[in-house]
Amino acid sequence: MRPAIQALIARWSAPQFRSVVVGAISAGFNIGIVVGNLLAGILCDYGFAGGWPSVFYVFGMVGCVWFVCWCFLCYSSPYTHPRISKVELEYFETMIGAEDLARHPPTPWRKILTSVPVWALAIAYLASNYQCYTIVTCLPLYMHDALGMNMTSVGVFSALPFLATATALPISGVVADWLRSSGKLSTSFVRKAVCVSGFILADCCLIPLGFMGCNRVPAIVTIFLLQFCQGVVFSTVECNQLDLAPVHAGNLLGLTYTVANLGSIAGPFVVGAMALQQSAGLGWQMVFFLLSGVGTFGAVVFVIFGSGRRQNWAD
Repeated sequence: MRPAIQALIARWSAPQFRSVVVGAISAGFNIGIVVGNLLAGILCDYGFAGGWPSVFYVFGMVGCVWFVCWCFLCYSSPYTHPRISKVELEYFETMIGAEDLARHPPTPWRKILTSVPVWALAIAYLASNYQCYTIVTCLPLYMHDALGMNMTSVGVFSALPFLATATALPISGVVADWLRSSGKLSTSFVRKAVCVSGFILADCCLIPLGFMGCNRVPAIVTIFLLQFCQGVVFSTVECNQLDLAPVHAGNLLGLTYTVANLGSIAGPFVVGAMALQQSAGLGWQMVFFLLSGVGTFGAVVFVIFGSGRRQNWAD
């Protein structure tokens, strides 16, 4: 679904507002997770069909309603929308360009796969996913083993990372587009500045987190700030595809997101190898230090090799 959304954003949003659009849509993913988990708990306790089966019925029906709305309301470009007004169409032609709205050129896979900025983005995305999803998937284990929290508290506070990311994404999107709006700062500079700032601030949260022991309040506050900073990074790695090649943004997201998910897969295995084989404090300290190192590596690669300019093969 994500590549399809990226392809739609390329044809349904003006370039100067794309950070805001991507931030708002990405925030929706995280809000949906929080609302879905809360609603699932309520349905399990009070729902029909014996409780837990109602979760699948309700979510399935919501998905069907959404699919119908998607089919009737969403079109691949303004040119194919049957109900668009002339004023709206002229706006998109002016902001995006008639050629980009109409063209569907073949994907230049060879040039994409040999593009340094694409792979720099993929590595930054991988580092971001590794940090974020290691925390998200292993947070209940950390809260239970290292902080000594009961399962009820773990369930409540496990929603914090998603709330933090959902808050950070639209805010950082607005800031990024505001910085680009005057034309004094290039898109490349803004993307690199936002991405590196997010990684550095996240690393500043990860390192002290390894020394907090069983201090619950500081640890929970730090985790919230950490995921907020991760949301700042996401606002770049989920938008930079539109900078490099708007017409091919869907394919670029498919490629970079595939690479990024390697980090999501590796995270829990690394935690299992480190945290579960050591004492609770030392093991988690090693996990957080490694997360910090991976984030620093992603930031350095993106600063040196990343770009916010439209690539010559994009046309």
